[in-house]
Amino acid sequence: MISSLKDFKDIFFIGIAGTGMSALAQYLKETGKNVSGSDRYFKPGVLNEIKSKLEAEDITCFEQNGEGINNLIELVVVSTAVEDTVYEVQKAKALNIPIIKRSDLLALIATSKNTIAVGGTSGKSTTVAMLFEILEVAGLQPSLISGAGLTRLIKQNKIGNAQAKKGEWLIIEADESDGSIIKYKPEIGILLNVDKDHKDLPELMQLFTQFKNNSKTFIVNQNNKLAATLSQNIEQDFSVDENSNAGFVCINFSQQGFQISFSVKQTPFKINTPGKHNAENALAAIAAANFIGVDLKVCADALKNYEGIYRRHQLIGNKNGFWLIDDFAHNPAKCAASIRACQPVAEKLIAWFQPHGFAPTKFLRNDFVKEIAEALRPQDEIWMSEIFYAGGTTTKDISAKDLINDLRALNKNAFFVENRNDFPSAIQSHLTNNCVVLLMGARDPSLDKFAQYVWGKLN
Repeated sequence: MISSLKDFKDIFFIGIAGTGMSALAQYLKETGKNVSGSDRYFKPGVLNEIKSKLEAEDITCFEQNGEGINNLIELVVVSTAVEDTVYEVQKAKALNIPIIKRSDLLALIATSKNTIAVGGTSGKSTTVAMLFEILEVAGLQPSLISGAGLTRLIKQNKIGNAQAKKGEWLIIEADESDGSIIKYKPEIGILLNVDKDHKDLPELMQLFTQFKNNSKTFIVNQNNKLAATLSQNIEQDFSVDENSNAGFVCINFSQQGFQISFSVKQTPFKINTPGKHNAENALAAIAAANFIGVDLKVCADALKNYEGIYRRHQLIGNKNGFWLIDDFAHNPAKCAASIRACQPVAEKLIAWFQPHGFAPTKFLRNDFVKEIAEALRPQDEIWMSEIFYAGGTTTKDISAKDLINDLRALNKNAFFVENRNDFPSAIQSHLTNNCVVLLMGARDPSLDKFAQYVWGKLN
């Protein structure tokens, strides 16, 4: 029975290339565990960047064929995407090796430190990164387990989504999509927002209520109506509404290009990231850091040098008058926020979105149409390519074209380009010398390469 990190030394991850899995693998390696793993994306003779970076951390990687699982392995970890029918799972069972879910392992890790868990349907990775930056500058040597790589760590040739340090604080993402958020019992829980995403709102509220009950201190976004109903103490909450009674309020917000500025309790902040939603994320990090004793001036100094995270309004470049931005936005609220964040930069926005999963797209169809339609200016355009399918059993009874037709019916400039590789040539004549091209999507591991493809094709 595995009940603490002391109960095992040798651990194997099935699906180790996944963002959540690779983060735990790196974290445990840094704490002294023997870590290995496999992934379906690891193929002989095929370069895999994640594999190379894991191996550089002395994490042994295998093809997903069972060769890495033997009697020396004391614990096997699987993600929610790994089914019991996978051969490696069957082999681990035959060898009587304990198997746990990724979220259960993260819950074990969370009990080993004072944990700050960031929850909500949008903005978790950004808030985790901002809070990590603040505690790092404050000299608290924080640990990190994130859903996205931090640019400052990626520059060190790391994946950038995990770090184990000697300080008492650990910052993690608490995921509601698989219900694992209720497994954590953090010192501080942060709730950024509650918007329809993978689940209906009543089910989400049930999960976030349990998250609140599990947290010693709970900090919420007073500007989100549903999150505000779970407030524990408004004086420790935050809001971008200047008229809010929250303890941490964003005053005099403005955006110049890709930089935002505002004040909190007479302390000025400037951050190199766009959008009012990122001011909310920053406020959440500031509120939590200040609660544990970090001065607001230290928070401001830290965020002034914030470098962002992988595929969150990531600037690819600027040429011939247009900017290319790559973003992880994938639910209705995130897509709308991403669109709005880019609009102050240029007169025209050309947004492209690749939905993921047929069932989620069907579930959120009306919400996507409503949120995107409301966010677009008359001169803006929305393009979509066909839904990303990651495999598994599903009913393919919806197309991204259906969403585009819905948007056209609302008189929006909406276009469907089934094969995304045709997108650059399709929009070439739509470009102006003052526009932003925004790419949005998630779950597809090739989206970063697609951004580079678009950059190379447009002129």
